[in-house]
Amino acid sequence: MIYSVKAKFIEEKMKEFFQMLTDGTIKNQKPDGTEILNSMKRAKITESGIIEWSEMCLCPSPLKHERQTVYDKFFSNMEIKIIDDYTEFEGESFFDYLKEFD
Repeated sequence: MIYSVKAKFIEEKMKEFFQMLTDGTIKNQKPDGTEILNSMKRAKITESGIIEWSEMCLCPSPLKHERQTVYDKFFSNMEIKIIDDYTEFEGESFFDYLKEFD
């Protein structure tokens, strides 16, 4: 299924998150690392401190493994909804924003 996700990012953890996104830690995570990385590259800052993205997940509980291994460490107040297809949100690129922490 494909989900629309809205979450508040934890500012003080963004440097660590960006490092994990770019050093292969997340990309090499099985089975969902590549999808997490691609999702963060699609993510947009839609409000101050808030990002939105769309992501595919094949497990019965939406983003369960992704939340346990990555998202719950770096985001709060996650809202997850089923959607029909990937969505491009309007806003500043979250990935470009994260590059400032490099």
